[in-house]
Amino acid sequence: MQHRPLEGIRILEIGGYIALPYGTSMLCALGAEVVKIERPVVGEDFRRRQNNKSPYFRQYNTGKRSLAVDLKTQEGVDLVKSLIPHFDVVLENLRPGKVVAMGLGPQECRALRPDLVYGSVTGFGSTGPLANRPAYDTIGHAFGGLYSIFGDEENPQLAGGLCADLITGITTCAGVLAALVGRLKSGQPQHMQTSIMEAVSVLTADSMGVWFEQGADPSRTSRHPQAQNFCLATASGEYIAVHLSSSQKFWGALCRSMDRLDLLEDPKFGEYRPREANYFELVPIVAAEFLKRPYSEWEEVLTANDVPFAPVLSMSGYREHPQVEHLQMFEPQDDGMPLVRPPWTFGGQRPDRAGSAPRVGGDSRAVAAEVLSDDQIDDLVAAGVLFIDGQGDLREETSG
Repeated sequence: MQHRPLEGIRILEIGGYIALPYGTSMLCALGAEVVKIERPVVGEDFRRRQNNKSPYFRQYNTGKRSLAVDLKTQEGVDLVKSLIPHFDVVLENLRPGKVVAMGLGPQECRALRPDLVYGSVTGFGSTGPLANRPAYDTIGHAFGGLYSIFGDEENPQLAGGLCADLITGITTCAGVLAALVGRLKSGQPQHMQTSIMEAVSVLTADSMGVWFEQGADPSRTSRHPQAQNFCLATASGEYIAVHLSSSQKFWGALCRSMDRLDLLEDPKFGEYRPREANYFELVPIVAAEFLKRPYSEWEEVLTANDVPFAPVLSMSGYREHPQVEHLQMFEPQDDGMPLVRPPWTFGGQRPDRAGSAPRVGGDSRAVAAEVLSDDQIDDLVAAGVLFIDGQGDLREETSG
């Protein structure tokens, strides 16, 4: 039986792209009902004119419901306001001031449901000199110093992946969970706020320590001497990552694996502190040893000697790894699209990502029917305020 701890919790999501939707996708997988408020016809921009076929949209929105309503109209805002008493949480990631201007700010929504959990996700926080700037993942990487610590000294460059957006999603999820606990304990409304700039700070914790200790801004290799880590090519062309940390036990295990016990007696490498000081001299020595054997042999000997190591995997290699499969970390949809499942288990079970990504307005009628009659819904559809999948303009199917 699935353990879904948030079952019965209802969330209204006003926003798009990744930072907020990834957070709500995890909340949805934990059992919450998430209703996504979108523009009529085309929906949110991250659908990329593919409706519910975009793999990016599917990753962050599977299992949610779609209410397509025009929030530029008073009728649309009034519909959302009438729904708020039926929801536990309202989350938004619009620019500061936009939801307040619509009449959907925290105070207005709290007046409609006194114990509401309201969450705002911004680029730089709701106040301060940068509050009104637009922000995406790259901006979070740059402002948060991630490009400097992921790149070589004096050569910052773009990094792969979406660390800033994704950590903001996880931070949002954690903030909502904490706010729900706060509401449960106090019975009082909660206002949770976070931003890409604040969330990225989680990823800088270690680098801040390096900066303080070394008295200089760290770059990609600054921590390697402390971590005693290596990324090593093998004779078969595959790569292995090794991380020893400060444990003398693991350094000895690596030396045994390489048949280089002489390094344990070398005054430059025998103990942690001199090894840290001479790390960059040690790297080519270790690299030369690893080129002598194929990956399969290294895997066997490193495992036998209890060395902390891992193969350097691609995304496909990670997805197909036996341990990943064993932990059921991904949920393949019918076409094989792997959805990331929540990084927690409950009673040994990992919550699934039930359902599919909604079509634009696929749930508009059902959600609106909670507060409106059929005639009122038909009037809003006719006025273009409410969009229902299968009714009206379907330009998102034909536009480029």
